[in-house]
Amino acid sequence: MNRLFRSLFFLAVLLACAIAPICAQEGPLESAPPKNITPEEIIQRFATKEKEFKEARDQYTYRQDITVKTLDGSTTTGEYHEVFDVLFDDKGHRMENVVFAPQSSLEQGGLSLDEGDVQDFRNRLPFVLTSDEIPEYNILYVGQQQEDELHCYVFDVAPKQFVGKKRYFQGRIWVDDHDFQIVKTYGKAVPETRGKKGTEHLYPKFTTWRQQIDGKYWFPTYTRADDTLHFNLNDIHIREIVKYEDYKRFGSSVKILYNGQEVEKANPQGQKQGQKPDQQKPDTTQNPQPPPQK
Repeated sequence: MNRLFRSLFFLAVLLACAIAPICAQEGPLESAPPKNITPEEIIQRFATKEKEFKEARDQYTYRQDITVKTLDGSTTTGEYHEVFDVLFDDKGHRMENVVFAPQSSLEQGGLSLDEGDVQDFRNRLPFVLTSDEIPEYNILYVGQQQEDELHCYVFDVAPKQFVGKKRYFQGRIWVDDHDFQIVKTYGKAVPETRGKKGTEHLYPKFTTWRQQIDGKYWFPTYTRADDTLHFNLNDIHIREIVKYEDYKRFGSSVKILYNGQEVEKANPQGQKQGQKPDQQKPDTTQNPQPPPQK
């Protein structure tokens, strides 16, 4: 099965799962060791690809749509919604342009976002584990698992220590055995802090799915969290959905490498260099959701 077909099949199953009430997305976790390759070699290979992926994604424009809700049963008690475009200015500098940001009502649901949440939306939910970050983590091979038509190596990841105010990821990653790129993550951002009211900083577990873009890189396209945060005074049910849409290569003089070779440059179709997408209120009538993490 070629890479493009596998990517399209992966996306089609996710969309199908959004409609079907039950969808067997995952196969059983097999604890057998990998064949013809060691876990250490797998880690080295995906970490190298992750570094290429991170550098490549920095040369793409895209739209990020963030929705956070507090819930009481099925009733929404508070909501935060922000949509922004990640673009480049006329000098090629990366920038964010907010296109939709109504007044947040999360505090009515007893919750407020802190700086850690903001960092997570930008950096932790689309988790990247490059060769530069590998020394900061304990990475444990746990087995192999089928994700739709993708056969994956599965690893548990946890920070070795917390340094300063830096935030980390703790959870599980799935690495495609064909492209050696992370295609799915499940876990949470750490550290958390507990104290008196007003000083507690808790974060939900989330799942991020990736989709293959331009036939080369597995970029994050959808993140979902549905968790209950256990604060000292009360529990708060929180639901987060983050969508990453409309990836387009930005025309620049920066070289992007894939497997040691330069990727052919291409300007976005119908878009001049530095031109911003239409700044309109997003369509929120449709909200496809992959199945929750099992």
